[in-house]
Amino acid sequence: MTRLLNKLLTSLKNRRDLEQVKSFKESQKNEEAFDTVDRGICSVPVNQIVGSVGRYHDFDGKFRLKQHVPSDRLQNIRKAMREGKPLPRIKLFKIKDEYYVLDGNHRVSAAKEFGYQDIDANIVEFIPSKNTLENILYREKSGFSDKTGLPYSIELTEVGQYAHLIKQILKHQDFLQQTAEDSVSFESATLDWYETIYCPLTAIIEKARLIESFPNRKIADLYTYITFQQWERRSVRKYGSGINQLISENMEDFRKKMSNKKEFEYPEMRREITAFILMNVAGKKEDRILEKLYVLEEVREIHSVHGDVDVLVKIVLTRDLVSSDAEIIGNFVHNKVRQLPGVVSTQTLIPGFSKIKEKINP
Repeated sequence: MTRLLNKLLTSLKNRRDLEQVKSFKESQKNEEAFDTVDRGICSVPVNQIVGSVGRYHDFDGKFRLKQHVPSDRLQNIRKAMREGKPLPRIKLFKIKDEYYVLDGNHRVSAAKEFGYQDIDANIVEFIPSKNTLENILYREKSGFSDKTGLPYSIELTEVGQYAHLIKQILKHQDFLQQTAEDSVSFESATLDWYETIYCPLTAIIEKARLIESFPNRKIADLYTYITFQQWERRSVRKYGSGINQLISENMEDFRKKMSNKKEFEYPEMRREITAFILMNVAGKKEDRILEKLYVLEEVREIHSVHGDVDVLVKIVLTRDLVSSDAEIIGNFVHNKVRQLPGVVSTQTLIPGFSKIKEKINP
């Protein structure tokens, strides 16, 4: 059985290896990518070179020359690379994040074989015009990159959000201009915004592991949402006022606040919530329910009481500053408490103000 499975896996691997690289013309047609932008000379990740303009039939899926194709030129290029001899720069066409070889197929093949991470190339980008969500986002991202000249990638998943970032950068440019002796270019303002505003806040968001609560979103999505609410909209927010102490209501105040901090000193974007759950339970199930509750990390105290309720439970939950208390508590009560067999009803109390005495040593 094991031998048969290994044979099957080997067969599948060989089949994949025999597949040819992607055809540029086919991808161009699928993406309706006909308008071009000359990107000049760029360093390109070798693993993103996935196809060829004219010779896609000659190379397998790993960009290895197929057996029926003469290999003399490839052998010469391998030799030149081993000896460190200079070779002409390759030419690539780009569609979104994939590259196709116009000139230099053998050089790419050798670079992949030798494990090169990057390779310099002359790039002409073909902009996809097909109106899919992915393409619209890509065009917005490309437009943002062209306008700002930012050498770093910012990935958003909602259409129209790059405009908020542009607006922030323009405001930051005006702020810098007020104290600068010379004019501040938009590109310079962008880089300063990225380093002193965008990066500190995204680091705080990452530190809080906030992205785990928002599947299929990017860190930049959360940055854009939070800053739009905090610095532009300034409306009442369901996540409460705690974020005001963490992130100033003014973008430049936030920048000033973070300017003297090292990354390990960045504040936590989380807070604790205390709540009390009043429970009515079936008499025969009470002991079992108490045992189940006791092992939950969030449960700090359990009391079996007399009166209108049977059990009093104190819980302490941790939430990020973008979620609401009611949402976090509601999810916990529904998923961890009400699902226990024998729970008849629950009522949750959230303290508005608490004053706790310190323990007095006898």
